Amino acid sequence: MEFEQGLRQQIAYHPSMKAQDVVKLCYQAAFGAEHLLQNERMAKKLFRLEFCSVAKNEGMLFEQISVDICRVNLAVWKKRGLPPLWLFRMFSLSISDGGADREGEFLKNLKVAERLLEEGVLPFSKSDWQDYQQRYMQEGIQAVHHSETYRREEHPSYRIVNVRYLRLFPLLEKLATFSDKKGAYCIAIDGRAASGKTTIASQLEEILMGGVIHMDDFFLPKELRTEKRFAQLGGNVHYERFLKEIIPNLSRCDEFSYQRFDCKKMDYGEWRKVPKTKWHIVEGSYSCHPVLGRYMDLRVFSDITEQEQRRRILAREDVNVARMFMERWIPLEEAYFSGFCLKEHADMVL
Repeated sequence: MEFEQGLRQQIAYHPSMKAQDVVKLCYQAAFGAEHLLQNERMAKKLFRLEFCSVAKNEGMLFEQISVDICRVNLAVWKKRGLPPLWLFRMFSLSISDGGADREGEFLKNLKVAERLLEEGVLPFSKSDWQDYQQRYMQEGIQAVHHSETYRREEHPSYRIVNVRYLRLFPLLEKLATFSDKKGAYCIAIDGRAASGKTTIASQLEEILMGGVIHMDDFFLPKELRTEKRFAQLGGNVHYERFLKEIIPNLSRCDEFSYQRFDCKKMDYGEWRKVPKTKWHIVEGSYSCHPVLGRYMDLRVFSDITEQEQRRRILAREDVNVARMFMERWIPLEEAYFSGFCLKEHADMVL
């Protein structure tokens, strides 16, 4: 979503916006919320106080304001029973790296607002805009609060989050319904190559403070790489070792380690440490193989179109590796998915 579309939507959602609120929107769309996290301890304290005081409410969980920024509504988050700490972590992880020309983007956003003002889209006069702009620029580019009118009419209570986390929201809502138990929970993320399984797992690891186990670490050793093995549906993974070394640990919160198989060296390599955690995340193709049993609390299937899959693989791999994916590994995966109806049997499809 471009900023202009986001601004138009905000005007429709919140007709009490003043010039000050539009400048705030321009600023947030460019800078995110870095100014709110200069002191993380204080930011967390303020967040907890605000979250405790806000009343639960129905409505939109988030409102996207630019290509990569959205506002997540605390009242709706609370109503849906989502843990506040998950939202705070996403908020803190959404702080930009400062690599882009944020000031230039902010000024560009102001130009968009001025154009919409000329078109009569914004709900205030040109003189109101010019008066506020003059006062604002005299102080220098900086974050501002919402106007008193906006606070009174709209009751804003939200946190800025990068849109890369939006894909996770249905999954997080599902996890929030899990009843508490003594041991650990396990989420298995299977799905098509290049669909974002590793990214999803990494994001969940940060939000849930979880531990990730990669199915790629269970690449078949040389002695098992036979035509007979590859003829099996989902035979392209060392499930025997996964059953023995991983599954017994997944129901416990304790730390454990396992040795990854390095497919480049075709030998066992470094040891991976899985930290003490309430959340284990197993990611990768074959993580929901029926031979492994129902070891997980939630089965997720990560999907992607064939065209987008091809584009991503060609973008990240050299020609020879991409050809290997297309001609060998993807057909094996597709046979496994269809043979065991993986997508149809998943608890959730992303």
